Amino acid sequence: MARPHKPPQTTAPKRRPIASPEMNADGDAGGSQRLHKLLALAGFGSRRDMEKLIESGRVSVNGHIATLGAAVIASDTIKVDNRVVHLPFEAELPQVLLYHKPEGEIVSADDPEGRASVFDKLPRIKQGKWIAIGRLDINTSGLLIFTNSGELANRFMHPRYEVEREYAVRILGELSDEQMLQLTEGIVLEDGMASFNSIYLTGGEGANKWYQVVIKEGRNREVRRLFEAFHLPVSRLMRVRFGPINLPPRVKRGTMLKLEPKQVVDILEWAGMEAPKAPPRQLNQREKDKATSVFTAKVRKQRGSILDKEPREAGVSERNQIGRPGERSGTGPQGIKKSSPKKPVNRRIRGDLIGSPDKQKAGMTHKSDRNRGRG
Repeated sequence: MARPHKPPQTTAPKRRPIASPEMNADGDAGGSQRLHKLLALAGFGSRRDMEKLIESGRVSVNGHIATLGAAVIASDTIKVDNRVVHLPFEAELPQVLLYHKPEGEIVSADDPEGRASVFDKLPRIKQGKWIAIGRLDINTSGLLIFTNSGELANRFMHPRYEVEREYAVRILGELSDEQMLQLTEGIVLEDGMASFNSIYLTGGEGANKWYQVVIKEGRNREVRRLFEAFHLPVSRLMRVRFGPINLPPRVKRGTMLKLEPKQVVDILEWAGMEAPKAPPRQLNQREKDKATSVFTAKVRKQRGSILDKEPREAGVSERNQIGRPGERSGTGPQGIKKSSPKKPVNRRIRGDLIGSPDKQKAGMTHKSDRNRGRG
């Protein structure tokens, strides 16, 4: 029986549209996203660093060298230094970490003087990197917020949002009613007019008085400079609130607390941001207990940008490359690891097996000092 005639196909098969830089700012059209944005979310470095990484030719998409501004989709194969990487295409719920900063630590990742930094104590994060929301100088303690969402950090810090910061201030002396009124109306500082949104006395003993102040700016040492304008030095300064987040009483100095997903969603609603539609990752019981408990920060080395590392050669592992920092003394001239003789393993022998026929045949008989020298 003859097959029915099938007319030739007139329409060309559908192909994946080529992503172009003419998409929107983040390259989200058609399910595609900007390559440098995804690399930054994956924790390789900042977006600016990822642009430099792409320009250096160390990133490829589907076997072709990536170009600056390229957009990719989930089915694309992305390689960095000839190594396949998996990028987070679906947005996840940001992480928010509260830290009670003590005096003596700086809020900076790089310090030429080598002083203690708050970034040295942060726990490792799988996606993105920790961003400090606001700064506290080395002599100021209190609430410091970290997140891996740049958009959320910007919502807290940008001057146009005027997010309140509340401080507990101890000064040597006391303000008069006229001075307190003047501090709320405004004082001219070196960098312009500055003022407190509110200020009130909370107590104190002797010459030291405590004040609670609220300010909507984050200029350098602004609270201290406002009091010093009346020749009243600040002896203690502590931030107790930033926007809707208060410093929990159970978070003591040097300890941290990671907010629960429900609390993070509430913060996103306050910031006017939409929560990710993807369901949050299910946590096991150990992760749940750790997420709701206060923990002490430990000094650890943070993962830096990939630009700080030398590019890897194709088909050669990092520790076996010639002249690389990861090269070991056991590698040969061709980058092949030499085989080294195995060290003998000391095995413990049970006492009831000593002197057994099987052990004697194997030459493992152990004679006591009393019988040593006898036949």
